[in-house]
Amino acid sequence: MTRDAGGASSAPGTRTGRAGPLARPAFRWLLAARTTSVLGNAVAPIALAFAVLDLTGSAADLGLVVAARSVANVAVLLLGGVVADRLPRDVVLVGTSLAAAATQGVVAALVLTGSATIPSLVVLGVLNGAVAAVSLPAAAALVPETVPVEQLRPANALLRLGLNGGSIVGASVGAAVVAVVGPGWGLAVDAAGFALAALLFTRLRLPRGARGEAAAAAGPGLGSVPAASAPSVLADLREGWQEFRSRSWVWIVVVQFAVLNAAFVGATTVLGPLVADQSFGRAAWGLVVAAQAVGLAVGAVLALRWRPRQALGVGVALMAVTAVPVAALGLAPALPVLLVAFGLGGVALEVFAIAWDQSLQTRVPREALSRVYSYDMVGSFVAVPLGEVLVGPAAHVFGTAPTLVACATVIVVATAAAVSTRSVRQLTVEVPAP
Repeated sequence: MTRDAGGASSAPGTRTGRAGPLARPAFRWLLAARTTSVLGNAVAPIALAFAVLDLTGSAADLGLVVAARSVANVAVLLLGGVVADRLPRDVVLVGTSLAAAATQGVVAALVLTGSATIPSLVVLGVLNGAVAAVSLPAAAALVPETVPVEQLRPANALLRLGLNGGSIVGASVGAAVVAVVGPGWGLAVDAAGFALAALLFTRLRLPRGARGEAAAAAGPGLGSVPAASAPSVLADLREGWQEFRSRSWVWIVVVQFAVLNAAFVGATTVLGPLVADQSFGRAAWGLVVAAQAVGLAVGAVLALRWRPRQALGVGVALMAVTAVPVAALGLAPALPVLLVAFGLGGVALEVFAIAWDQSLQTRVPREALSRVYSYDMVGSFVAVPLGEVLVGPAAHVFGTAPTLVACATVIVVATAAAVSTRSVRQLTVEVPAP
């Protein structure tokens, strides 16, 4: 699968040679566009959380609003993968960025004018989640179209470094904006970030024949069907499912993250702002979120230097560290402790994420990569709404601290189960033969 999954010896629209990913214009525009979108998007969870708490003061209502977006995201992800494998991925990202700018702009207007209600925020969250479901597989699968296969790891690390840098700045500035002028302006910043990202995505200029050439090199299979007899959406989904389930290391890690994400996202997205309001304050919660982004940036730099042979197994094992910030929220909700805990969790998460992207991008045919990413995302996110909905009522019944400790325990157990399997532990960084 080497040529199909990672690209030919030279990336589309770039010059050949040993220059790094930043020497390739398409990758630079991709990096700029995704960094810009996350710069604004880092503000959104903080702004939305405090907008809902200002509106009703209820953790259960906050859980309902964020869960609505997650449900829509999961429901549309598979279709998003098909769209991203059928259409030019850069064009898909332009359209979804403009749609995200529109939905977030409406949310900002409702909050700023005092017209927001829980039902309206739920509906707009559903729309925004559906838009994100189309953009996520396209963005993840676009990297191999901008760099050659031997540069995938540094390209992913640089991309993640840009995303994390944007998150650091966005979360820090966004928390200050929310604390000083209110959450509505934070949401407006997010909308502007998406609009600018759409403009930057138009600069990618990927050759339209690139994916067709890769499909021809693959021989009979997913990419070789003539346009006149293109398969149905269901056929595309079945073929993507075959690619997904035929690799045990893929679905084992996805099951791990289904459990882990439900516990982690529910704890930090719903109970985190509640703990902040009851203790160290809203502005400081932005610093905590930024600390995780700093950890992610450190993890990306570490991944550029440290390349273990069993990178995926190491990354999966390190996910146990993400239980530390969750437990700290429940047992020691002091700002210095949380800054360190969330920073460590960010390092672990990023080391895993880069190993995961490299493993998928070098072992899955490029013409099916968006669909495999969409199955990955569906499985990883499917239980997130359940976690977001349940942690609020659980905290009311059992207490916030016990609920957070229980979430941390779930993370450790899920990680131990995944890393105990041979297919995950023994997967190497070497690119498999065709």
